[in-house]
Formats: sequence, structure tokens, C-alpha cells
Amino acid sequence: MNPTSQLKIPVAVLISGTGSNLQALIDFQAQSSYQIQLVISNRPNVAGLNKAKQAKIPIETIDHTLFADRTQFDQEMIRIIDQHNIKIIVLAGFMRILTTEFTQHYLGSMLNIHPSLLPKYPGLNTHQKALEAKDKEHGLSIHFVTAELDGGPVIQQAKLAISPSDTVESLKDAIQVLEHATYPGIVDLLAQGRLSLQQNIAYLDQEILSSPLLFEPKAICTN
Repeated sequence: MNPTSQLKIPVAVLISGTGSNLQALIDFQAQSSYQIQLVISNRPNVAGLNKAKQAKIPIETIDHTLFADRTQFDQEMIRIIDQHNIKIIVLAGFMRILTTEFTQHYLGSMLNIHPSLLPKYPGLNTHQKALEAKDKEHGLSIHFVTAELDGGPVIQQAKLAISPSDTVESLKDAIQVLEHATYPGIVDLLAQGRLSLQQNIAYLDQEILSSPLLFEPKAICTN
């Protein structure tokens, strides 16, 4: 472990798959106020676990299929996370709906990134929904996690224009580029103590975040 990491805020990243956002978080952490000290996957042998191993980050596989219900699974996650003295939980492609008990336990300390401009299209298949609705723009939202699915206060959004030639795959690829560009910086703001959640309202630098921060890349090509 880097000696300076002890001065940083310990983070756990929860994954279910390839870990592309995990890699972006790993790549950014040297210049950040956070240190990833635990990666948890609910699925064994996913590519994201290899990314964590390569970065010498402790990993835990908690196979959700081995638990009788969602509550027992979440209780085991709480036990392991708290055992590592984690301060921030980052959901990065974690494909499990969390119980109210879990979200309350880490309220104000847990972030998620969602591939839509919330409150539009919570849940799955967001790119398909945007295309079917003939939306002019699409994007992502980074938000605090609360008991309401994809319903916590939004901290930042990134937008891109939808072209007539766009497909689910092209939108997915373009949104992923935006995810990697935005998510680590917001995790860093939380680690710095600049972001907070108070009475279900997001604050930045002790001021109410009346609208989400807007990330505007110079150019994002969707095709």
C-alpha cells in the first residue's frame, strides 16, 4: 500500500461485470483523495475482479445465488464492508437492487452512476428507451443512493446528442466514455468532504445543489 494512502478516504467499489468504471477509478486515485481498499462482486470470475487483482486491491466475491434472500446477502456485504472500515461505497455496474437496510446503513456515503438523464428511464434498457422515445439527447446521471431505485439526489449529469444513425451499442459506448470521464471526479469530491447528503438534498461546498452539475466534453463522437 502506498504510504500516502493512509491519509486518503477508504473506498469500496461494488461490481457485477467487466469493471470498466472500476478501472477508471483505479487510474484516477493516485491524484485523488480516495483509495480503493476493497472490490466486491456478486458474481464470481468476472473481469472486474482481475482488474482489482492487477491493482493489488483486496477482493471479495459474495455470490448472491448462495443466499436465501436479498436481506441476507446485503447483511453479508455490510459485515465485510464494515470490517474493512470503508467510508465510501461506489456502485460501478453493480446489478443488484439494494435493500432499504443497506441503503440506510450507508446513506450519504454511497454513489451510483446511471446511464440516463434521471428522472428519465430509471432501471434497465435505458439506451433502447431513449431511442424508442426518439429523444434528441441522452446521457448519464451520478447520484447519491437512497432506498428509491435510481431516485437519490442527482449530483452530476453528462449529455450527448442522439443522431439518426445511433444504435443501442453506439449509445452504450459513448455513455461509457462519459462515465469514465466523470465518475472518478465526483467520488473525489465526496472523499474531500465537499459533497454531502442532508435530508435527501445534495450539497456542494455547504450550498444546496439546486441543479445537477453539467459535464460538457469538447466533443463526444457516438459513432
